[in-house]
Parts: sequence; structure tokens; C-alpha cells
Amino acid sequence: MLPRRVQAELLDGLAATDPVAARSRRDLQFLHRFMGTRTQLVRSLRQVEPKPGMTLRVLELGAGDGSLLLGVARDLAPVWPPVELTLMDRLPLVDGATVTEYARYGWTARSSVMDVLDWARAATESPADAASRWHVVIANLFLHHFEGLELTRVLGAIAANADALVACEPRRGWGALAGSHLVGGLGANAVTRTDAVLSVHAGFRERELTALWPGTAGWRLEEGASGAFSHCFRATRRQAQ
Repeated sequence: MLPRRVQAELLDGLAATDPVAARSRRDLQFLHRFMGTRTQLVRSLRQVEPKPGMTLRVLELGAGDGSLLLGVARDLAPVWPPVELTLMDRLPLVDGATVTEYARYGWTARSSVMDVLDWARAATESPADAASRWHVVIANLFLHHFEGLELTRVLGAIAANADALVACEPRRGWGALAGSHLVGGLGANAVTRTDAVLSVHAGFRERELTALWPGTAGWRLEEGASGAFSHCFRATRRQAQ
């Protein structure tokens, strides 16, 4: 079995305005399409059943430039109520054009510039009550950046402040590792090529996130391989259904 190993990825060390970072973020948009990430997220989010007349509060952690969920918003617009979306990232990458694009699908988007560990600390110290919890937290290719106590804190903060979590992460395995070495063939730059390999080493398999989820008695947890290279985890608070 491929052991889990978390290392800092190159993109995380680049300034928001670095042209190499901008190119790598465009690479990631292409890789998401190649991996079918949007389809996987839509499939999981369709299982969220909003109550009539409600406005869904959705938080995306590690949202980057906010572009990934645009396709999700388009696909869910016919069946979901209005959405208040918070795009959280440690860098200010969301622009006005992206916010305007979300509005086309009935989603009101805002950017929140914050380190997720700071958010997790504050959210754990003062957890939301049932009326003000996030309806859904989304983490896409994000949780694999953390291990040990940090990962436990992030998951604990989500569990205390949300009714559902949908996460799609790299699958840690030999097949995905082989695929990560081939992203250069898709035109990815050196940063993306390096980070793709690091991501697979830091990814998840089997029921690893389930084992870290706090208070499993009140939750329905689903975890496993999805598509060719992804590993998805969904947690749903039972009484929220």
C-alpha cells in the first residue's frame, strides 16, 4: 500500500500575482474537467434536499479563484433554491466577473480571505447553533494538504458548524500516481506537474476520513473511490434531512 505523505505543494508558496501561479491555476481548471470533478460534486450535492423556500448557505474551503463551482451552480440551478455562497481562501483570488457569473444562476457569492486553520480555531471555540450552521461545506482537492492534528481540527470544525460536507480529494494509489506523472502530456507547467505527484502521495483511500470524523453516531458517512483518480467523502447530519 502507498503510505500517506504530506508535503508542501509549490503553488501554495507562490504569490497570488505570480504569472507561474496563474498558469498553474488554469492547469487545475483543465485537470478538474479531465477528472470529472464537477460531475462528482453535482452527483453528491444532488443528494442534499433543501426545504421549500429556504436559502442554502454554502461554504467552499480552499476555493481559489472560485471558478470550480460555477459549473456546479449551472447544473444545480434548476433544482436548488437560491444559494448564499462563501468562497474562502487564504489569498484574494475571486474577482468581480466570477461573482457576477454566479448571480446568473441564483447564487450570491462573496469572497472570504482567511486561513482555514484560523477559521477552524474560531469555529471550534464558538460553534454555530442549529439555525445558523452552514447547510453544506465543500472541500475540493483541499483536505489532503493537512495531516494529524490540523486535519482533525478542520474536520471537527466542519462537523460542529455544518449540516453536510462534500469533499473530493486525490485518490492515493499506484494507478493515480502513474497518472499524476503524465499531466505534462496535457500541457501542465512544472508547478502543476510537481504538485500533481505530491497530491497523490497526500491523498486518501478506503475509510481514512471516516476514521477521523468526530461523533459519527449523528452522521451518515459515505466514502470511497470516484472516477479514475478521485476519492470522495460525504458526511450528512442525520437530523438535518
